[in-house]
Amino acid sequence: MADQPLINLEGVRKVFFTDEVETHALDHIQLEIQPGEYIAIAGPSGCGKSTMLSILGLLDTPTEGRYWLNARPVEDLSLSERARVRNREIGFIFQSFNLIGDLTVFENVELPLTYRGMRATERRQRTTEALERVGMAHRAKHLPSQLSGGQQQRVAVARAVVGQPLILLADEPTGNLDSKNGEMVMDLLAELHKGGATICMVTHDPRYAAHATRAVHLFDGRIVEESVESTV
Repeated sequence: MADQPLINLEGVRKVFFTDEVETHALDHIQLEIQPGEYIAIAGPSGCGKSTMLSILGLLDTPTEGRYWLNARPVEDLSLSERARVRNREIGFIFQSFNLIGDLTVFENVELPLTYRGMRATERRQRTTEALERVGMAHRAKHLPSQLSGGQQQRVAVARAVVGQPLILLADEPTGNLDSKNGEMVMDLLAELHKGGATICMVTHDPRYAAHATRAVHLFDGRIVEESVESTV
């Protein structure tokens, strides 16, 4: 692994203030993720997993602490710079798929590249390659409503990888799937990792955390344990 971490969180805290109530979602998080790692952030509901992923994905900012992405501090980025980093360097896989219903599979996967202003020929090539990678090229002209849940999540994975991001952030990617389709998506993430992808996945399920090479366990906003997993 490289000496320089891809992600470095140092003393990160996140406090939410509502009606004079302080909720400490994260407390003094220290975390490094190296290029090529497959890490699971595990723990029960309400432990701070999704808050951490939102901070990693530049969708939220810490109350205190520092965050470096690819050796660059992110706290001074403007809103437009944060949006650019999200589009080019981070791939998101959500529990609810978040596909646009009136766009075809191909158009959904192509959309992040359109936002970049990429030429149409390169967009088409990359989109086709991403769909082939997840085994969904034969469904390119279908709408999301014509797909099963497992197929929709495969399309969502293709959309996440089409821009060749530095890291994939997966938020409970099996949460809306039955066990069979859940295992299929986990196998797909394992294939992407073997191909060199860096993955950070949030999960409450120990079975899925075991697919990662390292698991970070959260409880009440703190890292209480780290373990090296045996890949399955």
